[in-house]
Amino acid sequence: MKTLLTTLLLLAATPTVAQDRMTVMLDWFVNPDHGPIVVAQERGYFDDMGLEVEIIAPANPADPPKMVAAGAADLAISYQPQLHLQVAEGMPLIRVGTLVATPLNCLLVLEDGPIEQIANLEGRKIGFSVSGFEEALLSTMLGQADLGMDDVELINVNWSLSPALMSGQVDAVIGAFRNFELNQMDIEGVSGRCFYPESEGVPTYDELIYVANPDTMDAEMIRRFLAATEKATQFIVNYPQESWEVFSSTSAELQDELNERAWGDTLPRFALRPEALDAGRYARFEAFLAEAGLIEGTRPVSDLAIDLGAQ
Repeated sequence: MKTLLTTLLLLAATPTVAQDRMTVMLDWFVNPDHGPIVVAQERGYFDDMGLEVEIIAPANPADPPKMVAAGAADLAISYQPQLHLQVAEGMPLIRVGTLVATPLNCLLVLEDGPIEQIANLEGRKIGFSVSGFEEALLSTMLGQADLGMDDVELINVNWSLSPALMSGQVDAVIGAFRNFELNQMDIEGVSGRCFYPESEGVPTYDELIYVANPDTMDAEMIRRFLAATEKATQFIVNYPQESWEVFSSTSAELQDELNERAWGDTLPRFALRPEALDAGRYARFEAFLAEAGLIEGTRPVSDLAIDLGAQ
């Protein structure tokens, strides 16, 4: 008994092993798109992997990839299309994992409005938030109806996509997220309808990805991070209501109808294997952007994305 007591006292006096600290920059304020990260934090999966993860929402959504490139953060949540553009500009970034494995972007119109098919956009006003990539999406989608960018009027509505559409300022908006804007409009009593880029000539892509600096990243630590988020995703898929309660309990601002609806719509889009890389998807999208004139030439997939599990 004395020996057992001594052993227990020694164990209690032994300092715990320090966890590896890492900083993860979100792409925007916390929302259901970040479910696996928040659930992994709340359920202790990062702790289980020996990680102390600091999750930071940026003041400017353009900052996270820049901070990773500058070595000020270990990981950032970004977008596959943005990654192609930034790597082409020479930024030291590489995709190391996937968070949301399908496009969320869409061309949004009013359900009961005059736009029943893309051809009806001729002569109409289309709102957008981000120039460049969204215009490439729109150009390709219009091309499916033998229309060009000169056949529509583009209006920068900043981030007021659904308000601009509901108020009649524009006839359609590009860049709306199908898991948010559709729900937001429905809650306000206005039904919307999406035209999906991947159904209208645009190569499919990963909406949200994890990017790191290939020159400075700690690959082993990132593997542990991705293992924790994979476990969280499995929990979310198996227990959607319980996981929603875990997620929404972290902030009163998340506890509303819009976020709960968005949670249900986002859940099937989370990457079940966040490390896994579809190299063909990245090669096709690189070629798409080059053909659209948004990047000069193409880069090999190995310059854009890696599968840490295969290394």
